[in-house]
Amino acid sequence: MTLYDPATVKISPTPWVAEQARRYEESNGAEGTDLNGSPCLLLDYRGRLSGDWRRTVLIFGRDGDDYLIVASKGGAPEHPVWFLSLQEHPEVHLRVLDERFAARAEVLSPEEKARVWPHLLEVYAPYEEYQKKTDRDIPVIRLSRI
Repeated sequence: MTLYDPATVKISPTPWVAEQARRYEESNGAEGTDLNGSPCLLLDYRGRLSGDWRRTVLIFGRDGDDYLIVASKGGAPEHPVWFLSLQEHPEVHLRVLDERFAARAEVLSPEEKARVWPHLLEVYAPYEEYQKKTDRDIPVIRLSRI
């Protein structure tokens, strides 16, 4: 298991995600902070198999002081890798704009998801289409500052 150091986190291998993550980080949260108008954060998480710290960019919503992310993977039949890692290692690090902090990830119950889902559709309307494309229930994750 690797100790957390934001300078050594492995960035997503997906080219557009990696480019956005680099711009976000290098600008200290001044650039790369949205995707087509939807707010984005940087999620640093520990890989479930490697234990290495990894980084991805995700759209987020808010619920009070907490951040909400959606494990949609564009409506694919399987969960995104980062979600599987959060289930194994719920302690994460976030960058939201110019602020970096530790957080704990928790999958919302069906009732909690139903309550926040309309807000998440306001933040990013394609989530509704993604849910229609897949038989899996797309998880919503609460990220609470620790």
